[in-house]
Amino acid sequence: MSAASPPPRPLPQSPEYARLLHHLRVEAQWRDLPGGRCLVQSRRFGPLGHVSLISRGPVTAAPQAALDGLRALAATCPGPLVVNAPALDADGLRDAGFWPLLTPATVGLVRLGAQPQMRARLKAKWRNRLRRAEAAGLQVTLRPLPDRHWLLEAEARQQKARRYRGAPPDLWTVYNRVNPGQALVVEAQRGSEPLAAGLFLLHNTTATYQISVTLPEGRAASAMTLILWQAMTALAARGMHWLDLGTLDTVHAPGLAHFKLGTGAQAKTLGGTWLHLPWLAPVARRLPTALCH
Repeated sequence: MSAASPPPRPLPQSPEYARLLHHLRVEAQWRDLPGGRCLVQSRRFGPLGHVSLISRGPVTAAPQAALDGLRALAATCPGPLVVNAPALDADGLRDAGFWPLLTPATVGLVRLGAQPQMRARLKAKWRNRLRRAEAAGLQVTLRPLPDRHWLLEAEARQQKARRYRGAPPDLWTVYNRVNPGQALVVEAQRGSEPLAAGLFLLHNTTATYQISVTLPEGRAASAMTLILWQAMTALAARGMHWLDLGTLDTVHAPGLAHFKLGTGAQAKTLGGTWLHLPWLAPVARRLPTALCH
């Protein structure tokens, strides 16, 4: 990371996401921690009562001091606190009374910048697919997400067909309403026929690759490769420093992970998901180190 590039800020720790939550009347507040702050969401879950969540946070320049802040924050929460942490020290989280729930995920981060530099970082096979797509005569458009777009309906069908759970696609039209122009749809067409589309959410100097759908004709034309490249160049021109490609799942979705890494993305391992409960904290502090990594 260059000195001129601010660190990437995850979508769930952005003012834009906080604006979305407040619009949806989800309880969310910013809490200050040493070296930074974090957005804490709270919901009521039946017998569990109030459950607080820090997703992809805290974002801090002082990880060790942030652990002390998390310990103090946990003491003020009326119920369970779940932290989907960045790369905080696992032993430190255990010593703060947090119990490991899920092992760390890995995300792909593309550093945006000048086109020649970004193109040089592309993997060879990805670059070759991009050349073919660029020569195929496809039309690529970029515009703010409208209230109705075929991508949203196709994503809902795709979730059902592939049996994965994602956010309701219509949620992102609300994101664009409360953050005007900050949800961009990039679409590839041949003539009037759509081939593929991707949705990118802008927040501060980072953008998140949120959803995408490629139709069979689009796969044959490497349309999504062209979409992602055009998005990278357009986002860089808008002053974005980072593109967050989301989770790299090499076990259940190795093809998608390989596609994302072909952009020259850096693989960044997060810190896992941790739970703090007052009555469980003393037990968590005694967990063997091997269970926390």
